[in-house]
Amino acid sequence: MVALASDATEQGALLVLVRTEDTAVPEEHLAAALELWDLVTAHREGLRNEAAPEWLALSRAAAAARAVAISDLGDAHGSALTALLGVLRDRSLGDGDARTRAIDLAVTALAHLRSRAELDHAMAEERVGTAFDRLGASLTRVLRPRGVQLELGRPGAEEGADRVLPADVAATARAVVRAVVHTMLDDQRQVRRIHVGWKIDAAELRATVRDDGPGALSRAALDSRRVAERLAPLGGQLAVDAVPGWGTAVTIHVSLGPPDTPREDPLTVLGARELEVLAQLALGRRNRDIAGELHISESTVKFHVANILEKLGVTSRGEAAALAHEWGATAPR
Repeated sequence: MVALASDATEQGALLVLVRTEDTAVPEEHLAAALELWDLVTAHREGLRNEAAPEWLALSRAAAAARAVAISDLGDAHGSALTALLGVLRDRSLGDGDARTRAIDLAVTALAHLRSRAELDHAMAEERVGTAFDRLGASLTRVLRPRGVQLELGRPGAEEGADRVLPADVAATARAVVRAVVHTMLDDQRQVRRIHVGWKIDAAELRATVRDDGPGALSRAALDSRRVAERLAPLGGQLAVDAVPGWGTAVTIHVSLGPPDTPREDPLTVLGARELEVLAQLALGRRNRDIAGELHISESTVKFHVANILEKLGVTSRGEAAALAHEWGATAPR
């Protein structure tokens, strides 16, 4: 009998093989078998962490549990007030007895309410540092068997580590970052290092994911993983900045408040030719390719790109492309 234990999942995974031979298994064979088992369990962990329908079911179950907790809070408030009112109306009790009984009821009710309130907060909120540590642990279990180095830029006090996040924001940010990481590994070769960082300000959580790969990751690859779709309910956005030979940086923005009211289309400031160039940018094309497609010189393309970045108030081609996707400028208007 051979037992292989993998720590690529939070709960651990054990594989027991029953052998028909009594000879010992060579150490090199055991090491290879354990690596394969780590890969299998890491893959399953990745699927579980991609916010698939199972994750939605868990989210709905948590929402239902929170609804029950809130209902219990209301019932507990009502019961406490009714009990106190009963004591105050009981004419058979003297002032001292009524006071003692009322204090006992109030202390018991406060303890009961506090425990339920803590349960509700646990379901509805999560500290930034704790949420990031959970993300780091899940990524470590997935990347370690694949030989990919993970660098974690854990938020400190200045980056909002002690702040409290709505649970749906924390869960969405983790799921989106994991989806980006999996896309970087599955759609590119030669990725050996990935850096993940979070920063929180008054309005949003901003996550960055960078790799040292070939810089070939496209926005379409992330769309196929439904990354933008997962961000949409929270008014989130993402930008992809891939530099051939230098790697890819993905920036994710998740609003901490309710989605903003409808904004005015920011692309209205662009001219017709600039919209054509922006549509080509959104497809991930280089200046030389854009020049050939639009039958203009490469220097003219550079001029238009500079104007587009300035008019849209962005600093990179990836951010401009993100706006193009958000506002449907993937083809000339």
